[in-house]
Amino acid sequence: MSKNLTRRGLLKTSMIGGAGLAVPTIFTGAANAFTNEPMGGSVTLGFNVPQSGPYADEGADELRAYQLAVEHLNGEGDGGMLNTFSSKALEGSGILGKKVEYVTGDTQTKSDAARASAKSMIEKDGAVMITGGSSSGVAVAVQGLCQEAGVIFMSGLTHSNDTTGKDKKANGFRHFFNAYMSGAALAPVLASQYGTDRKAYHLTADYTWGWTQEESIKAATEALGWSTVNTVRTPLAATDFSSYITPILQTDADVLILNHYGGNMVNSITNAVQFGLRDKIVNGKQFEIVVPLYSRLMAQGAGDAVKGIFGSTNWHWSLQDEGSKAFVKSFGTKYGFPPSQAAHTCYVQTLLYADAVQRAGSFNPCAVGEALVGGDSSIEGIDSPANKGFLFDGLGNGQVLYRADDHQCFKDVLVVRGKENPTSEFDLLEVVEQTPVQQVWYEPDNPMFSGGNLGSCNAGA
Repeated sequence: MSKNLTRRGLLKTSMIGGAGLAVPTIFTGAANAFTNEPMGGSVTLGFNVPQSGPYADEGADELRAYQLAVEHLNGEGDGGMLNTFSSKALEGSGILGKKVEYVTGDTQTKSDAARASAKSMIEKDGAVMITGGSSSGVAVAVQGLCQEAGVIFMSGLTHSNDTTGKDKKANGFRHFFNAYMSGAALAPVLASQYGTDRKAYHLTADYTWGWTQEESIKAATEALGWSTVNTVRTPLAATDFSSYITPILQTDADVLILNHYGGNMVNSITNAVQFGLRDKIVNGKQFEIVVPLYSRLMAQGAGDAVKGIFGSTNWHWSLQDEGSKAFVKSFGTKYGFPPSQAAHTCYVQTLLYADAVQRAGSFNPCAVGEALVGGDSSIEGIDSPANKGFLFDGLGNGQVLYRADDHQCFKDVLVVRGKENPTSEFDLLEVVEQTPVQQVWYEPDNPMFSGGNLGSCNAGA
């Protein structure tokens, strides 16, 4: 459904319901307790996803997941992961008894466009929470805007260390894992499979995610004996990577690490295979390609090129825990195919926000934030003063801690590999290792995450 159609439908619904349009607190001063305090029988959420640009496939799946989450929150459908979530605050009766409605925006995978659409949803549509995005550059930009506006930002697919590192904000929260965790989980598997005497060449998307992904996988592999031949940054808007692949052939690199995502990764790995990199023998070793951050949607786009290639992922639809099975069933019934990791994290973020509101008994962003990461729960096996926050289960990743210190979720990380003999167009990745959370844990003052200040919650008005 398009942004305009969605908004027209909501305007019509609101007027029929008699509640009228919410007037943002930004314009009403002290009339309300916080930005966009819901005064009628409904509450509006803002879903800001890439409906165009290189990450549009992820954006489409995110929007599907958001729509499904709204259905479940409003008591429609089979309830999905409301039935498996360890917190039992949500009952399918909306949020605090208010019907959940939503508006959408197109980030275009551009920070300026994303901020503009988020600002419009807050100021014109009365959105009390913004969520979405498939680019860390977008996430950092919108997170900053939400901090200024006094609303909660529940980030979608953002993998840069900076989102909950140097650019973290009190009003921002991330369920998705990050680049450091990918490196910590993936490097030992790569060393086991390919050996410790390897020479890597990096192609890296030239923005915050690519930079921190390169830094993380480079540090993790070098710690196990690998060396780095070169690191080359590529524009996010690039579609043909031939000119970046050719120079690799003139080096003694025997591994290509593609710090690319979405359409970038599909195009770069396709070019690499077309240039025959996977058929080369260098330094007496078979040339290998690695994709640190994987998704099923990328695997579908790249086709046979991903067979046998390792990477990491936040979640996969083949997981057999009760939460994953419930979500896959709901999503598959509605849309006819399994959800991606982007869909999963966005659905979960919506439920986590609603649950926090319900437990807090308020839409006030400061009360919601406290509920999202509050408490003294901790993960077993980690001796750290930072090991505290909101511990939950039943949402498809096993036990997860929303950490109070930086608003980052900590959970097991999946290492996956492209299947050699897929059974369907969706069965393209196999989980080869579920790396325990203890292995990907880091302290808040880790150098890759330093320089930021969480600051204080902003309630707006």
